[in-house]
Amino acid sequence: MSAPTPGQTVGPFFGYALPYQGDNTLVPAGHPDAIRLHGLVLDGHGEPVPDALVELWQTAPDGSVPQAAGSLHRDGWTFTGWGRAATDATGHYSFTTVRPGSAGSAAPFFAITVFARGLLDRLFTRVYLPDDERLAADPLLSSLPPERRASLIGQPDANGLRFDVVLQGENETVFLRYPGHPAR
Repeated sequence: MSAPTPGQTVGPFFGYALPYQGDNTLVPAGHPDAIRLHGLVLDGHGEPVPDALVELWQTAPDGSVPQAAGSLHRDGWTFTGWGRAATDATGHYSFTTVRPGSAGSAAPFFAITVFARGLLDRLFTRVYLPDDERLAADPLLSSLPPERRASLIGQPDANGLRFDVVLQGENETVFLRYPGHPAR
């Protein structure tokens, strides 16, 4: 057995080491195209996880992959396509961002990484936009059983686009494994 990687030894010390000023604000709230992506991180019993960390990666609205440096030092106008949000005491997280564009024929999505207590490694998932006409033809979504697809589609609400991450159980979010990433 090999030595644990940093991802496998993380532990809930996110509030101490990882949040930074403007971490969940990819665009200012007053940006004309700003949207709010928010939700809860829930454990297998439906209880909120108050010390999780959610990272967001996304394309720019035109579908390009942002190449700008400075994700950790927000300047108020450069879109870097990356953000980080800690959950609060009620398990809630929130990002202020823009709608991602499509990089090809697939439906646009937010790539999400979740770190939380009790996880041996981070989890990867996606949030698709509910009103995109390419959902039915998206290669990942169409590879899933129909009843599981909904766990990857955000839901519009009065506060923006809601996406709850369910770590395990009956309504578990679909999590992804990338080549070279260990199975959980």
